[in-house]
Amino acid sequence: MAPSRALFGPARIAVRQFHHPSYNTRQIRGISAYGYEQAKCLVFDNHGEPKNVLRLHGHSISPPHRDLVTVRFLASPINPADINQIQGVYPTKPTWTTALGTSEPIAVGGNEGVAEVLSVGSGVKEVQKGDWVIMRKQGFGTWRTHAQTTMDYLSPIRNKDGLKPEQVGTVSVNPCTAYRMLKDFVDLHPGQWFIQNGANSGVGRAAIQLGKLWGYKSINVVRKRDTGMEELKADLQGLGADVVVTDEEVEKKEFRDKIKELTNGGREPVRLGLNCVGGSLVNSMAKQLAPGSHMVTYGAMSKQPVSLPLSIMIFKQVAFDGFWVSKWAEQKPDEKDACVQEILDLTREGKFKDVPMDRLTWDFNSKQEELVKAVAGTLEGFRSGKGIFVFGET
Repeated sequence: MAPSRALFGPARIAVRQFHHPSYNTRQIRGISAYGYEQAKCLVFDNHGEPKNVLRLHGHSISPPHRDLVTVRFLASPINPADINQIQGVYPTKPTWTTALGTSEPIAVGGNEGVAEVLSVGSGVKEVQKGDWVIMRKQGFGTWRTHAQTTMDYLSPIRNKDGLKPEQVGTVSVNPCTAYRMLKDFVDLHPGQWFIQNGANSGVGRAAIQLGKLWGYKSINVVRKRDTGMEELKADLQGLGADVVVTDEEVEKKEFRDKIKELTNGGREPVRLGLNCVGGSLVNSMAKQLAPGSHMVTYGAMSKQPVSLPLSIMIFKQVAFDGFWVSKWAEQKPDEKDACVQEILDLTREGKFKDVPMDRLTWDFNSKQEELVKAVAGTLEGFRSGKGIFVFGET
C-alpha cells in the first residue's frame, strides 16, 4: 500500500533512530535543533498476536507546513477492537505505510486517544498550539508519542477545562456506543427497563449511568466470579444500576419470575437488550423482552454464535439488531461530535464517571517489553480496569 501523507506527514521527512548518546543520559523532550519532533510508536508489519508482532519504532517528524498539524499524544486506551485489528480479524483495517522510515509497510496500533496540538502549518485555522484533539476515524494509529496529519483526521475538543486526558481519550468509543444504543433502537420512556450483559465493561458502565440520568431502569448481567462479586455489585449499583445479576442466574428458569416481579407484572416492560457476549445467554435475555422490543448486539466476547429464537421473533416480534459505532460515526460525523461534547459536558459536571483504568506511563525510558505486555494482557481474564497509555516526557 502506498504511504499515507495525510496520516504520517510528507514521505521525505528525515528519519532518525533513537541512538544518539544524549537520549540515554537525561530526560528531554524529543526535538532536534532543526525542529524535528522525535517520535516513538508501537507498530506491526504483519497480522498476529500482539506479543509476537508488535515492536517499538522510532522516527522523526519535520515541522508542519501548509495544512499539516503536529500533535503529541496525551492518553491512548487499549481496546479489545485494537487487539482484533492487530490479529487481522476486525472489519476496519490498519493504515499501512512506509512514511515512518521503513523499507516495508508498517502500521501503528491503537484507534482511540487524545492528543495536544504542538504546531500547525500556515493553512490550518481550526486549531492552534495547546488545543486538544481526538481521532475522527478508526485506523489512525494512536499508540505513539507524536504524529503529523491533517484536520481531516482530527476532531477538536472545544472545551478541555476540568477534564483529564484519560477522560477525553476514552470518550469516542464506549460512551458513544452506549448513548446511541439507548437512544436509536427503542423509544424508552422513564420507568421502562433495559437489560444488558457485559455490564461492568466500558459500554456497560456508560449505559448504566446514561440510563439513570434519563430515568431508565437497568438489569445488569455480569460473569460469575469466585471473589469480588459483592464488591462488583456495589460498584455498579453506585453508578446507578437497579439490578445486578450473574449470567448463571439469567439462564435459570426462575429468572422469569424475578423479571415479572421487577417489572410490576409487566406493566413496566423490558424493551431493550444490549449484548456484547453472545452464546446462549442472549436467548435467555431475549425471553425477558416485551413484544416489539429490540436486542442490540455490539460485541461477541465469548466468540459463541447466537441461535435466534424463532418463536420470540414470530410471536413477540422481537428484533435482533447490530450496532457498530465506527460505522455510525463515519455516516454521521456531526452527530458523533455532538455526542462526544455532550458526554464530556456531563463528565465535567460530575454526572458521568470514567471507567476504572490500568494506567501505564509511556515516557522516554519506557521499554518495548512493558508496552507490548500491556497490550497483550487486554483480553486476559478479569481486569481491574481498562488499559491505557498515559504519555509523559518522551
